[in-house]
Amino acid sequence: MQTPYYLIDKTKLRRNLEIVAALREKSGAKALLALKCFATWSVFDLMREYLDGTTSSSLNEVRLGQTRFGGETHAYSVAYSEGEFDEVAGRADKVIFNSASQLNRFAERTAKPRGLRLNPGVSSSSFDLADPARPFSRLGENELEKIESHLHLLDGFMIHNNCENSDFDRFDALLTSIEEKYGSLFAKVNWVSLGGGIHFTGEGYPLERLSDRLKAFSDNHGVQVYLEPGEACVTRSTSLETSVLDVLENGKRLAIVDSSIEAHMLDLLIYRETAKVAEPEQGETYVICGKSCLAGDIFGEFKFEKELSVGDRVSIQDAGGYTMVKKNWFNGVDMPAIVVRELDGSDWVVRAFDYNDYERSLS
Repeated sequence: MQTPYYLIDKTKLRRNLEIVAALREKSGAKALLALKCFATWSVFDLMREYLDGTTSSSLNEVRLGQTRFGGETHAYSVAYSEGEFDEVAGRADKVIFNSASQLNRFAERTAKPRGLRLNPGVSSSSFDLADPARPFSRLGENELEKIESHLHLLDGFMIHNNCENSDFDRFDALLTSIEEKYGSLFAKVNWVSLGGGIHFTGEGYPLERLSDRLKAFSDNHGVQVYLEPGEACVTRSTSLETSVLDVLENGKRLAIVDSSIEAHMLDLLIYRETAKVAEPEQGETYVICGKSCLAGDIFGEFKFEKELSVGDRVSIQDAGGYTMVKKNWFNGVDMPAIVVRELDGSDWVVRAFDYNDYERSLS
């Protein structure tokens, strides 16, 4: 199979989804796939068996969730435009507003359950770029009195302040601080979404403690709890398969592959992170480089069992979340195909891209 391509392994995907299902059953929480993280609808047939629906950040995601996934469709946007709101409201089961001003502007145009995003001013994020609690944040309302004055327009709240949080104790502390600040409001609505960013499908995560905590929150405040997992659904399920195009040396051994972090794994560049490759304890060390003209197009430095040669395969791991939703045509580098490995082990090419796709993306 010609590289590059994203390979989604349904067996590995199902392992995460079974944990999601166990959490739903034990806690009573509902789980919605966060389409901003993963929206490859060719595997929605499997995912919808374990999730309650989808949550979105735009009209396009609302449409995709409603038409391709089904179940509950939650709509959220940092700001709805005049021309899109009516379609959003018509397609969504719940409409969540980012600000009181947007709520006031559009509330009368939907009879659907309405929510408001809260910003408690604390988060687990270690990146300022992704921190909803950063100074002067535009993400959600913070003032208790202001929020309380809009309760007559609201059915629920959404809070998103976890980011790659694999520490249950940290999650517990954040949730406790939220209850201390907004607990008086929760009893006056029907549901509260706690967003995503909780890595509860990671190895060793105390799922029982999380289940108990979520159930207690729901019981104490009399609300339906929602979670919005994205990365937790797809972690370790997907790889980016690449091939070596050239090997050279300039102080270190360099291997250039037929992919690019800026084009195909943009989050690595944005957050200055290194890709993941399955490495032996001992081996030959290479810097794996992308083929774009960006000088910093580097996947990272890794060990391999043997010396690399042109044509060798390099498999970039954990390439599901925030990759396919961000891929682009920078430098005209070939767009990776999308390949699904079915539960029986067979692979099929869901979508391949060619020059016509590149051309149409530009004008």
